[in-house]
Amino acid sequence: MATFIKNVVLVHGAFADGSSWAKVIPRLTARGIKAVAVQNPLSSLVDDVEATVRVIEMQEGPVLLAGHSWGGGVITEAGNHPQVAGLVYIAAGTPDSGKSFNDWWDDYPPMPGAAEIEPYGEDYVAMTREGVRKYFAGDLPEQEADVVYATQGPLAVRCFDDLITTAAWRAKPSWYVIGENDQTIPPKVQRDSAQKLGAKTLSLPTSHVPMLSRPDAVADFIAEAASSIVF
Repeated sequence: MATFIKNVVLVHGAFADGSSWAKVIPRLTARGIKAVAVQNPLSSLVDDVEATVRVIEMQEGPVLLAGHSWGGGVITEAGNHPQVAGLVYIAAGTPDSGKSFNDWWDDYPPMPGAAEIEPYGEDYVAMTREGVRKYFAGDLPEQEADVVYATQGPLAVRCFDDLITTAAWRAKPSWYVIGENDQTIPPKVQRDSAQKLGAKTLSLPTSHVPMLSRPDAVADFIAEAASSIVF
């Protein structure tokens, strides 16, 4: 008898925390999927991968990893764990082996959101309130965008230059949600990445946070990915 993935581990990106999955988690739970969000320290790729692996190993059986934004880099490395059966990228980075997040998008013109990233203490950065409202979560009501701003995790500057050891997407099936109106990560790099991975793709007319502005579509897509992996 075929068995499908019942565990999804959700990995948030930079300028966010685990609450960015607050709308997706109950929708996955309603489909009989156990969904758990990682709380990344955002202090280095190694640290974030370690936090993700810790959550993976707390699950019983195979796991589907879903990563948003910088979280895509994290799942690209953490996805090599033997419990991981597939990867879902949501407006996310997909660096190749030996490459960094900055290498991944270096050939593409920066989006307006990049100008709203400012120092946050020594060696860390965060996004301004205006940046979150306009460019990061521009399709959310202002009050909701302000919660995203207030709960963001500042990012260690080094993270985007940390190198992937082995890109898990080269060996495991992948899915990709493209935010077509994204003002933080260029939609073109998202489309090009999805094509390079051979990922099953969903394009949504959203900002950088489709899991918050279109949670039904994102949850359906993740659930579909989970149900397509038979073991």
